[in-house]
Amino acid sequence: MTFWYPLTRPVLLLLAVTLTACVSPTSPQKTGSGRYDMADDSPVLEPIDLSAVKPVVPVPVTRTLAGNKSPYTVNGKTYTVMASEAGYQETGMASWYGRKFHGHLTSNGEIYDMFRLSAAHKSLPIPSFLEVTNLDNGKSVVVRVNDRGPFHDGRIVDLSYAAAAYLDYADKGTARVSVRALMPALDTPADRSPVLLTDNTRAVETEAALLDNVLQERDLIERDAGEEFLQIAAFSNIDSARQIVATVSRLTTLPVFIRSDADVSTGNLLHRVRLGPVSETMDLQGLISMIMDAGLGKPFRVRQ
Repeated sequence: MTFWYPLTRPVLLLLAVTLTACVSPTSPQKTGSGRYDMADDSPVLEPIDLSAVKPVVPVPVTRTLAGNKSPYTVNGKTYTVMASEAGYQETGMASWYGRKFHGHLTSNGEIYDMFRLSAAHKSLPIPSFLEVTNLDNGKSVVVRVNDRGPFHDGRIVDLSYAAAAYLDYADKGTARVSVRALMPALDTPADRSPVLLTDNTRAVETEAALLDNVLQERDLIERDAGEEFLQIAAFSNIDSARQIVATVSRLTTLPVFIRSDADVSTGNLLHRVRLGPVSETMDLQGLISMIMDAGLGKPFRVRQ
């Protein structure tokens, strides 16, 4: 088995992506409905040097409820999160996800980066680590699981674009793979899973609710429903939200507004400051950098 690490084997793919932006000169082309029928949930911009992609090194983790709500339901089907990844291995089909999801939240609240080695899995605890091997060419890569999916029949794992590129199937869409959970060395016995924090606090309740919010957005992205915006911040205090709106309005001519919704974990209103709508024809990275340079944190993409 050949094992590929990004820093030891530079590879230049002519599949075209950019390391600094998720901007396309044209709109996505569709061959059907849903992400898996998109002809272009693949970046087609510039070459990518995979030697610049950082390898994933499994480390001991302490888990929270973020992304680990169990059971959870998607499209009428219920899934249960494993208590531990110890001993998990499986063979099946892998898909990958890219530009359509780039910059959106993953199931544990991180921002999805298609140029990092990550994965989505329906039932592994988050975060966890997988060794994925392409059975057609013997290439392997280590990825970090931080998302849920793929919710498509016959697929066992959804890899980031960079991981699929390492396994040489990004131009094909799917590949036959074997996956094996990697357990980093722990101070506890080898058969004991990392601790899952379950203390009854508002923060933990919010983490548990995060998965529901992300899965709802995943559905919008899959169906190409709604419009896309940049979310800059969220506040329980409306005055704080208004201050951010005033600040951002001085930076751009794009609409800046507040969307107020009930926080699913508390029932209280949460005031989200959003910018847009935006599209792939805009310099999204430039917008994000401008907001970050103003000291307002890193915005992420949302659908509504």
